[in-house]
Amino acid sequence: MLDIRKWEPLKELSTIQRDMDEFVRRFFSSMTPAGLFRKELVSEWFPTVECFIRKNVFTVQMDLPGVDPKNLEIAIAGNVLTIKGERKAAYDTQKEGYLFHEACYGSFERSITLPDGVDSTGVHALYKNGVLELTMPTKVEALPRKVRVEVEEARAEKKAA
Repeated sequence: MLDIRKWEPLKELSTIQRDMDEFVRRFFSSMTPAGLFRKELVSEWFPTVECFIRKNVFTVQMDLPGVDPKNLEIAIAGNVLTIKGERKAAYDTQKEGYLFHEACYGSFERSITLPDGVDSTGVHALYKNGVLELTMPTKVEALPRKVRVEVEEARAEKKAA
């Protein structure tokens, strides 16, 4: 579950400024003659993540194509799950001749706040077909539950009958 935090507009502006600085740096760094026809061979990337609870099991799935499982580091501190790793290029980065390059290589780090009731001591990790899957049991009382809403008119009619 996510924390409810007070909105701080000045902090948001600082984040926007940092993002714009990074955008400008990346855009103009690719303006070299070689960079006009190919992207940087090594850049920052963030693997996609899916988190869900099904049948009392909290599951995290992370797409990691081309990542060697030996290059993964998984840690849990308190209620924060951190996954670090690196995808290495399978070719010499000095090699010329690339006209188009979309794949990103390099290190990544993702942190996920675990929902209340997840037993992080029972974590199980499986890497298959480029997807890392982490599963952790959850307590039944921590699972989302539905709450029925009564309508005032219906309650009054039941008492009259």
